[in-house]
Amino acid sequence: MSMRPLILLAVLPVLSGAAAAQSMSNGIAAVVNGNPIMKSEVRDSVNAQEQILRFQYQNDSNRLQKELSQLRATALDSLIDRELVLGEFKRLGASIKAQWVDDDINSIVRESFKGDREAFIRELTSTGVTLKKFRELREKMMIVQAMRGKKAAEQPPATPKEVEEYYRKNIDAWRSGGKVKISTITLSKLGTEPGFTLEGQRKIAEELRAKITKGADFATLAKTYSQDSKAEEGGSWDWMGREEMNPSIANVAFGMKAGQISEIIDDQAAYIIIACDAIQHGAAKPMSEVREEIERAVSAEKSKAIIDQWMENLRKRAVIKKFGW
Repeated sequence: MSMRPLILLAVLPVLSGAAAAQSMSNGIAAVVNGNPIMKSEVRDSVNAQEQILRFQYQNDSNRLQKELSQLRATALDSLIDRELVLGEFKRLGASIKAQWVDDDINSIVRESFKGDREAFIRELTSTGVTLKKFRELREKMMIVQAMRGKKAAEQPPATPKEVEEYYRKNIDAWRSGGKVKISTITLSKLGTEPGFTLEGQRKIAEELRAKITKGADFATLAKTYSQDSKAEEGGSWDWMGREEMNPSIANVAFGMKAGQISEIIDDQAAYIIIACDAIQHGAAKPMSEVREEIERAVSAEKSKAIIDQWMENLRKRAVIKKFGW
C-alpha cells in the first residue's frame, strides 16, 4: 500500500463522489433533524477508515478484527453524531473563518505532498472527490474538532487523589521486564483436508473453550486437538517476555491473571486459546516519574465523560430516524 493514498484517506472523514451519489444502491441511511445521511457516505467512510486500520494493525490481526468490527458497528452512529454537532454549531450562530480551512488544506499539501498542489489534486481526482467537496469535508471536520475541544476544556485538572487512584489501577502499564508462562491450544486456519472450513475450526475452538471453563483438563485437550509445536507437552510453553511473543498473543497474555482462560484469539493463521499458568510482573516506575503522563490520562478521561454527556443531551433533543446502510 502506498503511503500517499493512505495519508489522503486519513484526512478524509468520508469519500463521496458523483458516481457514488448516483449509484442504484444508494439511499438514505438516516435523517437527523431533517438532514439526510446517505448510505454511500457511510460505506465510503467505512472503506476509508478500514484501510487505515489495516495498515495500523497489520502485525496484530486480533486487534485488527476487533477494531474493524467496532468500526462497522458504529459507522452510522458516528455520522449521526457529526450531524448533531454541526447542527449545534449552527444553532449557536458560530462561524469558522475561510482562511482557517485554506490554511488546513495548504498544510496537507505541504506535509503530505511536499508542496505539490497538482499532485494533491490528482490524488483527489483518483478518489472521486472534487476540491470543493474536500474543502467542505475539512470544514466540517474542523468544526466538530473545535466543538469537542471547547467542551473538553471545561473539565477541571486532575487532583492528587485521582492521580494516585489511576496509578494503582493501571500500574501494570508502567512495568517492564515481566514474564509469563502460558499453555495454548492452536487450531490452524490453513487446513487442506476434505471438509475443512474456517467456520468448523472456529466452532471446535468454541467447544473446547466451553469444556475448559466447565473444568475439563487443558493439557489433555491440547494433546488431542492442538496443532502447534507444544501440543505433545499439553500446550505448555517456557517462561517468555513480551518481546519473545507474537504481539497479538502477548497483548492478551500479559493482561491475564494466573489461572485465567482467554477468549478465542482470532490470529492471522490460527484460532488460539491461552491458559495463563503463571505471570511475573516486572518492576513499575515510581508514580513521581509518570505523574505528568497520568495527569494527561485523567484529564482525557474526564474530558471524554463531559463530551459523552454533551452528545447524549444532543441526541435526546434531536429527531433521528435510522434506516440502516
